[in-house]
Amino acid sequence: ISYFLYIKKLYYRCMKISENFTLEELIYSKTATSNKIDNTPSEFEIINMKYFAEKLLEPIREEFGAYTPTSTYRCKKLNKIVGGAKTSMHLYGYAADISFGKIKNKELFEYIKNNLEFTELINEYPDENGCPKWVHVSIVKNRENEKKVKVIK
Repeated sequence: ISYFLYIKKLYYRCMKISENFTLEELIYSKTATSNKIDNTPSEFEIINMKYFAEKLLEPIREEFGAYTPTSTYRCKKLNKIVGGAKTSMHLYGYAADISFGKIKNKELFEYIKNNLEFTELINEYPDENGCPKWVHVSIVKNRENEKKVKVIK
């Protein structure tokens, strides 16, 4: 590993996006690592992630306890490999996928829907009881109250 990459990783490990979330955990991806994809966001995307974390990730943590989203920021190459939509809000640092396990995911979905501002909330691949495999949530500045709720089966 080059000295530059080592310093960059240290910087990301230490950079706080919000009180409880670091940039490193919001850009980490096993897929990116195994495919040697540099999933480094621009300053624009980091600003978006800070807003996203304050408005959604932190309130969810307050309610449900410590967690790390399974997917937050994705560069275009990573988004394509994981089959993300071409217009995915993950590309801009506006979205995250979160999973606490099916039953708790349903509670999470309802909590966000009833208590938080958001642009889009998706119940992803629910079982017969409506419990999502994971919850996708996004928020875009000046679009906080769109509150689009969807189910993807």
